[in-house]
Amino acid sequence: MKRRVFLQAAFGAPILAGLSSIRGAAAANTVEDWRTYVVVTTLKIAKPSGISRAWIPLPFTEKSDWHIPMGNTWVGNGREIVITEPKYGAQMLYVEWAKNETRPSVEVTSCFATRGRAVDISKADSNLPGLSQREMEHYTASTDLIPTDGIVRETARDITHNARTDIEKAYAIYEWVVENAFRDPKVRGCGWGDIKTMLETRYFGGKCGDLNTLFVGLARSVGVAARDVYGIRIAPSALGYQSLGLSNIDASKAQHCRAEFFAQGVGWVPVDPADVRKVVLEEPPGHLTLDDPKVVAIRKRLFGAWEMNWLAYNTAHDVVLPNSKIKIPYFMYPNGVTGQKILDQLEPDSFRYKITARQMLT
Repeated sequence: MKRRVFLQAAFGAPILAGLSSIRGAAAANTVEDWRTYVVVTTLKIAKPSGISRAWIPLPFTEKSDWHIPMGNTWVGNGREIVITEPKYGAQMLYVEWAKNETRPSVEVTSCFATRGRAVDISKADSNLPGLSQREMEHYTASTDLIPTDGIVRETARDITHNARTDIEKAYAIYEWVVENAFRDPKVRGCGWGDIKTMLETRYFGGKCGDLNTLFVGLARSVGVAARDVYGIRIAPSALGYQSLGLSNIDASKAQHCRAEFFAQGVGWVPVDPADVRKVVLEEPPGHLTLDDPKVVAIRKRLFGAWEMNWLAYNTAHDVVLPNSKIKIPYFMYPNGVTGQKILDQLEPDSFRYKITARQMLT
């Protein structure tokens, strides 16, 4: 397939025409009341050998109009300490067990409040502060798996060639990801987000860690500040989408990353093209088309809004776990080692961690 032909789907309709259909749509959603949740992570090292260590992500520390951290407590038989990753501010509980501990275990309880998030992209406030030069550099920088030059920049420039503003560029990229990518159920976990390989091979199958990272990388490469936000689903969807929420309190395999971009005069704008493709694949009866009413509705909604049945952890990339030489693309799952063996973060049953989420009713 010729590259120009492959990209043309993104240019079929003017960007402004597409944007006009969703301007204000997110903000038109009713602002929800705050809801308080408790997430409990129970972790055990099944077959310890020598010194064992674990790293457990804690809720987003930043207070916002959609998220309020309310503290963490823990109990275990190791040495526990809260550590803040220096570059992105990701907070984690680090636990270390002595080599003679035969049953290493820890239980972490996190409490937080959240509510639905919606941004009206049609209303810009010139008095709203923008990002500093340092922040712009931070949120347009490349990472190990998110280069912002070469094929990434070339692709993004083709996608956004009719766009002028940050919102227009972001919308063009969002639409392109929705049109061209797809959810691949064979990918383990959330995918690692190797976007250069995705673009070079033209295989756009993946999960949220691939598809939303593709949005972030393409946006950054054309100067739009963007970031992945890593987290976990904590409740059923109130929008009626079975595929976008929990069916019970077990959130052990419910990790999900989302994305944001920054628009001058508007602030951080939430998006989630990966969940559009999740609805296409998984929403009953399955394998929906892009013109199915359920897909059309969620596609409009997820440019500018997030349903907050979800807990944000952090925005960190290329994380080196403290007191180890382990480097991971992002920090969204509990991680552990025992002796010299790295435990598989994507296997909670063999690693023996369980995450539960409950809403606290007032």
